[in-house]
Amino acid sequence: MATARKLATYDDLLAYPSEVKAEIFDGEIHIQASTLPGHGRAQLALGRYVGGPFDHDTEGPDGWWILQEIDVRFDVHNTVQPDVVGWRRSRLPEPWGIRPIDVVPDWICEVLSPSTLKVDRVRKQHLYARHGVPYYWLVDPAGRVLEAYVLDGAQWRIAGSYDDTALARIPPFDAIELPVGRLFPPLPSS
Repeated sequence: MATARKLATYDDLLAYPSEVKAEIFDGEIHIQASTLPGHGRAQLALGRYVGGPFDHDTEGPDGWWILQEIDVRFDVHNTVQPDVVGWRRSRLPEPWGIRPIDVVPDWICEVLSPSTLKVDRVRKQHLYARHGVPYYWLVDPAGRVLEAYVLDGAQWRIAGSYDDTALARIPPFDAIELPVGRLFPPLPSS
């Protein structure tokens, strides 16, 4: 007689040290490797170029909370830590002191790494569509490309692909022009 596998929940994640990036997909714990410097650069740049006008700047089109690597619980067996995540303040007025956040984000951006490429492109993309995240970006530091998706019913529709030469208006942050090349480390000098 086979015993049923116990599906992981958020309580199981709490057993891991805080410095370990652990997530749950369909009840299975997934541990991520440490990121490369280009990954961190992209996260910080998104905080500056998107978070600046939409979260921090009283002169810009604010009204969002833009946060990095916080626990987002979609259901009892799916909790993730998106690289960069955003909520309209009207939907999540006070995120402070909440762990995990149970409100579906309005935008998620994952920064691709060799160790997370399949997870970000397949598992997370399906998870986010299934739970109705309206906007999903993938930033690829190695390829120096940003891909933006908009949820159309239950399927992702490509909103645009941008290389490091683009100055782009990308939904849901199309009120500003994003200098895509600033998300990546400087190119080596010749």
